[in-house]
Amino acid sequence: MGGNPGNPGADPVGAVSRLLLPPAPHAPEPRSRTSECGRGLGSGGRDRPSATARRCPGSRPVPFSGSSVSPPLPLGPRSRPRAWSAAAAGSPWLGPGGDSGGMRLLFLAVLRRHTGNAVTAERIRDHLEAAGHVCLLKDACDLESSSEIARFIEAENLEAALALHLYRGGRLLRGHGIPFGIIFGGTDLNEDVNHREKNEVMGKVLEEARFAVAFTESMKEAAQTQWPHARGKIYVQSQGVVTVPNAAFSWDTFLRRSGINQSADNLYIFLLVCGLRQVKDPLYLVDVFSEWHREEPNVYMVIAGPAVDPVFTREVKARVKRTAGVRLLGEMPQEDLHAALKNCFAVVNSSVSEGMSAAILEAMDLEVPVLARNIPGNAAVVKHEVTGLLFSDPQEFAQLAKRLVRDPALEKEIVANGREYVRRYHSWQAERDTYQHLVRTLERGVGE
Repeated sequence: MGGNPGNPGADPVGAVSRLLLPPAPHAPEPRSRTSECGRGLGSGGRDRPSATARRCPGSRPVPFSGSSVSPPLPLGPRSRPRAWSAAAAGSPWLGPGGDSGGMRLLFLAVLRRHTGNAVTAERIRDHLEAAGHVCLLKDACDLESSSEIARFIEAENLEAALALHLYRGGRLLRGHGIPFGIIFGGTDLNEDVNHREKNEVMGKVLEEARFAVAFTESMKEAAQTQWPHARGKIYVQSQGVVTVPNAAFSWDTFLRRSGINQSADNLYIFLLVCGLRQVKDPLYLVDVFSEWHREEPNVYMVIAGPAVDPVFTREVKARVKRTAGVRLLGEMPQEDLHAALKNCFAVVNSSVSEGMSAAILEAMDLEVPVLARNIPGNAAVVKHEVTGLLFSDPQEFAQLAKRLVRDPALEKEIVANGREYVRRYHSWQAERDTYQHLVRTLERGVGE
């Protein structure tokens, strides 16, 4: 492929938070990044040491640079909002009278279990509750009419709202008289925008929204191109990453469940994590991987994720059943999934559309190589041959995957760079600070 293709979102720095905020007191992250899982071994029973130890002699992580700044967040006359004290103390801020200073918030998202959206929504809810807010996280699929939302808002005495996905969640928040913010999901900007009626609805949602958050600069630029009136209210905040591998996870059991009855010592497992729906395109690499497996029986691709689309899931199951070298597993608890990521040889993403793939970031954090389809959402975080490998078609995937297996120096280099990239640009604490600040803009709207 010869380097990262020309893509305005391909610079990994595009995933960095651009909000101009005052420095925050340090607050420790809630979970350890160094938990060991199972035997603490990589794919095939090979030790997976630290990024420094895995790096080739004399190699160094490639520095990331860039400077594109979103509009500064209007913090008002107070130089330090109360969210800082909440984050620093680990408890809700109390007002002068001893009462919690938070709001009652509605947070709408599509909450399919063990999917990226659900994990992101739960993490953001935690950020908001740490600042003293009461945050009611609801599945947008359960509240599909405006009247249902209105009754729920009144019954729960809700003061403000947030939605993950401009169309699926945002459209439900219009016209209720409470201030709200939006977080772009991915398919809203990559798919829904091409439907005229949905596009118009999303534009009206942005007119009412106090702010909108994009995960990358390229997502922000796409939104501003579609809805120029929203310029000035769209901010960039990359997803924060926290990985928690299950210490009791058994890699051998995982392999048996996958129907792989070979010694783990000589296996190369490529793990594709996705909900089974067409936009994730889990069958994209099935044929080329099966051909490779026939040549080298110790390479496998395992697809792991929940059955989101029942009809498509049946198609995937039928195809995988008759395809050598490819296995299918259902949904997994998050900690088990992180353990499986840590043990596999490489993580694969073949999606047609992504906002920002949590599986890719988690793999980088766990020091596992990433091979991702060259789409804007992936290219925003994967720089080819630096933090991972990008492929444009199944044949190129096969070439790159074989190269990765045969080139330990390349593996070590991209693993070290990926881990450094996540450490620098996907901070859980930075994400927490950003959302706590943005929600303050909704607080100023309460009662207006």
